[in-house]
Amino acid sequence: MTSSAKAHISLFIAQVIYALNYSIAKDLMPDQVSPLGLVMMRISGACLLFWIVSFFYKPEKIEKGDFKKLMILALFGVFINQVFFIWGLSLTKPINSAIIMVSNPIAVMLFTLFIFKEKLTALKLTGLAFGVIGALTLLLFKSHGSFSIGSETIVGDLMTLANSLSWAVFVVMAKPYMQKYQTVTVMKWIFLFGFIYICPFGTQSLTEVKWSTLLPYTIFAMAFVVVATTFLAYLLNTYALKALSSSVVSMYIYMQPFLATLIAIILGKDELTVIKIVSASLIITGVYLASLKKKPSV
Repeated sequence: MTSSAKAHISLFIAQVIYALNYSIAKDLMPDQVSPLGLVMMRISGACLLFWIVSFFYKPEKIEKGDFKKLMILALFGVFINQVFFIWGLSLTKPINSAIIMVSNPIAVMLFTLFIFKEKLTALKLTGLAFGVIGALTLLLFKSHGSFSIGSETIVGDLMTLANSLSWAVFVVMAKPYMQKYQTVTVMKWIFLFGFIYICPFGTQSLTEVKWSTLLPYTIFAMAFVVVATTFLAYLLNTYALKALSSSVVSMYIYMQPFLATLIAIILGKDELTVIKIVSASLIITGVYLASLKKKPSV
């Protein structure tokens, strides 16, 4: 199996995890844990897991000059990304967050254009357009007109937008270091710096959790958020950056609403419609087109 194929499989598994997360972790906030408490739990738990796993790999030395850059990556990819997403979600509607996140692949393409001078091919632009149309069609028809941006949700909407842009910066800027070092090596340091950033803000919230009264399902949901949604999803996404462009990696975000809907249909909580089939076809086609490489002219 080629490295490119492994990368695509990794990204697909990550999107399945994100899709499952919508159903599993939706009731954790704010009754069981506060937004900052959940972020603290995610970052500290994933940090611990990355360092444990790193002991099974050959030790790798990070160049001194790269530590500052990893600290910046941790700021955008872990701290700002996690805090603004969770906090923003608690202040806005889920449909608002989902639609705003459609901006992520667009931001990634623009960043790669200006930072790395990467050419925007017709295939990538067409794939992006298909993905945007497919995701928005699925989200807007599913929301039954509930999408709105106003004074009640504007703070949460802006936080979600900041989250989307911060993740775009991370995906673009992290690629050179994923190619330079082992994935686990990069992630253990990024999450350690992320842990240092979140400590002053999330420690108190985490101590307020009433651990002795938590139900087994709640504990399972918390474990899933830490192990799957954070540790595994970050690992799979960053691993894919070794073989695929930042634009292709970000395009997989359009798979999330499709997979979340598919899971809901399998569980009998949703039904298959023509709109959903068309939306899914557009999303899959968009991801496929964006991943194609232009053949060099002979």
